Parts: sequence; structure tokens; C-alpha cells
Amino acid sequence: MLYVEILGNLPQMAEGEVKALLELNNKEFRIIERDYLFLALKANEEAFSYLKRLGMAHEYGILLFSAESLEELYLKAKALKWGDFINTTFKVDRETMLNCSYNVKDLEKELGAIIAQQGFKVNLSNPGTLIRAYCGEKLWVGVRKETFSAKEFEKRKADKRPFFKPIALPPRLARAMVNLARAKKEVLDPFMGTGGILIEAGLIGLKVYGVDLRSDMVEGAKKNLEYYGIKEYKLQKGDATKLRELFPDKTFEAIVTDPPYGTSATLGGKKREDLYEKALESMYEVLDGYLSIAFPAEFNVEKTAERIGFTILEKYYQRVHSSLDRYFYVMKN
Repeated sequence: MLYVEILGNLPQMAEGEVKALLELNNKEFRIIERDYLFLALKANEEAFSYLKRLGMAHEYGILLFSAESLEELYLKAKALKWGDFINTTFKVDRETMLNCSYNVKDLEKELGAIIAQQGFKVNLSNPGTLIRAYCGEKLWVGVRKETFSAKEFEKRKADKRPFFKPIALPPRLARAMVNLARAKKEVLDPFMGTGGILIEAGLIGLKVYGVDLRSDMVEGAKKNLEYYGIKEYKLQKGDATKLRELFPDKTFEAIVTDPPYGTSATLGGKKREDLYEKALESMYEVLDGYLSIAFPAEFNVEKTAERIGFTILEKYYQRVHSSLDRYFYVMKN
């Protein structure tokens, strides 16, 4: 058993990202329970190779047990062979979630004392093993294996790149979109802009392909990819509504993109709805797998996508600001 603690800003999408990565690793792996922002997984440590790609998560680790009372937690802790999980020193760290149903003010002290009775020493400043205790509708105890630093994602925000425009997806969101597309080898972004989606895809080891109408965007995205050490890329100037002309002999396992929402000047002179429809038709022609895409809420994407031949698998809502509501879709052709 494993666990993941997800972010709270778009929890349904964050859960969907975990689900997608589990499916990539093993069709038998799945989420078996969600307790606020805590996900309990039916999976083993083989899943770590994919979970390390997560964008919308705080951490993941090994789930040791759950309990429905403090007494049950302490009994299970006393019965556990902690030597299977602790090599040197340890620390107990508590996460009290908003739906916590228990009085856990002494949990760290009590659980730490139980573990120490088996001969392990506490180190509060630099523990060899971090024991995590979560309080929600249930009590959960696990061992942290990986945490995702917000600072690392912040380093890749639009204004931190050599070439940037103010409108760009946050890196965590871009990473989640890539993962929702269940990509194993490669990703195409036919509206790449400054390359934010491609940066996140490249950093998790995927080969990236990008298309943009503007030459300055192509050159700028190249600078950004090189800046973050990404070498496996192919970028070209072109029209997202004519992808088969750009890739006459290729199909892609995953397309991930955030089409422009703006005026005709930023839409290549096309009306927005016409651009979206033609781009979806074009993507369908070169895709053999999953499409992860964002659209403003007022665009009736379901009707258009289904007419083209896509099956809509997932849909996540986000209110960006007073003038923009959007949905993130996962589709398959």
C-alpha cells in the first residue's frame, strides 16, 4: 500500500493525475480511498518510478496502516516491526487536515515513544526516516519517500525563463496536464507558446514536439528548453490546424496543449470557436492515444469533440479569475 498527499487548489484534477500515473504503471494499481487530500493507493513500490512525475502533489510514501481511533492506532503501532522501515533515526510528523475527527495534540509524542521502545532514536532536525501521521476522517500512518518542493516549480514560472510572456500555465498545472495524457515516450504541443508544457514534459524524460504560428515563439521556446537542459525536442513554425502537413508520417501517443483564449490577433486571424474546431480535427488526425487540453468554459467542446470522434474521459473545472472560467479535458481517439 502507498499514499499520496495532493494539493488542495484543484483536488479532483490532482486525484486524476495520480490515477493516470497508476494506470501507466500497472492496470491493477488504483486509488482505493480518499480522505480530504490524502489518497490511499493499492500499489507497491514499483509505482514510485511514475509517482515521482507528479505535479499537483505534496508528497508520497509507503502506507503502513489506518485506524479509526487513537487506541487502534497505538495498538497497530506496537505490533509493527519498525525495523522494516527505519534504518537509523526517525521523526514523527503530524498532518492535521481540515476534516480531522480526533484529538491528536499528543499523537507525535505517543507514537514516537512506541517506536523508540523498539530501539530507534529520535532526531528532530535531520531524521533518517520521516514517519507521517495524517488525521482526517480516519487516522493514517506512513513513511514519506518523496516530497515535491514548491520552490523547484517556482523556478520554472514564466517570468523565471529566458524567454517569457505573462500569460502561461503554472508549472505544476502544466506537469499535471502532461501526466493526464498518460505519456510514456513523447508529447506534442501544437500551441506551444513559450514552451511551458514542453519544459515539464522534457524534465520527466519525454521527447517533446512543439508547433507555433510565430517564429519568435519557436526561437523563444528553444531557448527555454535549452535553459532547463532539455535536448530531446523538435520545434517548428506551423499551423495547429494543419498538423498532418507538418508531420506527414507520424502519429503521437499524447498531445498536451493550452490553446489561446484571446483576440483574433493572437488566434492567427481566426474566430476562436473555428480555430478550436479545426485544431481538434487536426489533432485527431495525428493522435493515437490521449489528448489533454484546456478550453474556456463557454466553448461547447463536448459536442465538437464527439462529432470529430473523440471520447471525453475526464473533465476538470477551474475558475481562473472574474473573466475566465475553463475546463481541462482528457480525451481519447
